[in-house]
Amino acid sequence: MGRSRYKFKEPKSPYFMTCSVLNWLPVFTRPESVCIILDSLNFLIQEGLTLYAYVILENHIHLIAQSDDIGRDVARFKAYTARQMIALLHELKAKAILDQLRFYKKAHKQDRTYQFWQEGVHPELIHTSDMMKEKVEYIHQNPVKRGYVDRPEHWRYSSARNYLGQEGLIDVCCSW
Repeated sequence: MGRSRYKFKEPKSPYFMTCSVLNWLPVFTRPESVCIILDSLNFLIQEGLTLYAYVILENHIHLIAQSDDIGRDVARFKAYTARQMIALLHELKAKAILDQLRFYKKAHKQDRTYQFWQEGVHPELIHTSDMMKEKVEYIHQNPVKRGYVDRPEHWRYSSARNYLGQEGLIDVCCSW
């Protein structure tokens, strides 16, 4: 994964990851922007990614996923969603956010005008079922702790509903 000091040491194992928007800019505040994330995850699921849990907040996402090459798939996810989000921001004429994505872009990223995601995802290898349970709970409680909802399943952009046997926005694997 690029220049990050955090590596996927076991590329076929499940990992807890966080993808944060550069400078924590709140860009996932409209259904169109969240759809970009969900569509990309759905595409990767069709390609063999197993998604165990996720939450999308206004400026970052948490997920637990596994594939034959999770590092490659996360890189594909971040590259595609960055291009799509920048195109959407242009379409919406969101000049203030685009100006910040240009201003805060890392100097070594000379091949682009904007940087959308912060570098790396700080992957944490899921070693045990207890650790998986802890991370799934953390993901689902995130919007509750932030005061956005009273119950995890009330947050639309999360897999919490899936874990209660309800229909979620995308399919996740609830058995591990």
